[in-house]
Amino acid sequence: MTALQTIEKMGNEAVQKLRLQKLANGRPFMINSKDLETNQCYLEYPDGKIQLVFLKNAAKEFTVIRTLSSVEEHSLRKKYGFPRL
Repeated sequence: MTALQTIEKMGNEAVQKLRLQKLANGRPFMINSKDLETNQCYLEYPDGKIQLVFLKNAAKEFTVIRTLSSVEEHSLRKKYGFPRL
């Protein structure tokens, strides 16, 4: 494993751990994606729901664009290696 691969693995593990901590504490986890428009991201909630949101006012307020379908949720989790909790 190269140094870059090691760093990438450590980063992915840190994100996975942060996700679990946030959701376990009842807080949403923000999923950023290069596939989304500027100022958009996903919020995953402890109940499993994922919403596409728009960040307003320098990320102090979210506007919900829509809630993902269960098929979309599954696809997004698979893409990022996030198991359903």
